[in-house]
Amino acid sequence: MGNKFSVPLRPQTTIQPNMKFPVLSVVALAAVALVACGPSEAEIAAAKEKAAADSLAALAAMEKSYTVDASASKLTWTGTMLGVKSHNGTINMTEGSFVVKGGALTSGKFVVDMKSIAPMDSAYAPDGSKEGTKSMLVGHLSSADFFAVDSFPTATFEITSVEGASATGKLTLRGKTNDEKVTDIVVTEENGVVKATGKLSFDRQKYGVAWKAPMKDVVLNDAIELTVELTGKAQ
Repeated sequence: MGNKFSVPLRPQTTIQPNMKFPVLSVVALAAVALVACGPSEAEIAAAKEKAAADSLAALAAMEKSYTVDASASKLTWTGTMLGVKSHNGTINMTEGSFVVKGGALTSGKFVVDMKSIAPMDSAYAPDGSKEGTKSMLVGHLSSADFFAVDSFPTATFEITSVEGASATGKLTLRGKTNDEKVTDIVVTEENGVVKATGKLSFDRQKYGVAWKAPMKDVVLNDAIELTVELTGKAQ
């Protein structure tokens, strides 16, 4: 038989029942790591504030539609007789609606009752006078010389585009329609009531309101100034 070589085996380590591993230390380190990685009170507060701000921003950016409250809305007008005086008054709204997004007006339409022309200034002769009374002015403005309200009892304005605080739209008056611009638009909200205001100036000649004063050196300004005041209720 050949030579036999014996290779010494490495002694095996025997785990004794009474040997202990640092299990508690490992658990403690893990707990410390979790606490260290978690958000601080300041971070939690900041996250809550950001969530609230994001929610308010999303709410403000929502598109909301409103129905015009005709009883709380109005159109104010001013017409000037150059070299003499000016008159101003109101016209009632009959219906309308508008849309607001992010606190800005984006679209809308309203209708006014041309038979509701009501002068508000005091530049009139006393009732019963032969000329220059308030009722005479209303009759003249309602006639074919001006707005011909029996034939055209309403006027409308519908927004077609908005840019900043101005809106372009179609004004229909005496059966004629032209593009006009509303400027200085302001939208406010208080206690759930939304108001949209703006200014509009139009050339009366474009709509057939072509009356000319018969008196020498007295000219009716072609520009009619309007202030639009819409009060809306959420639809």
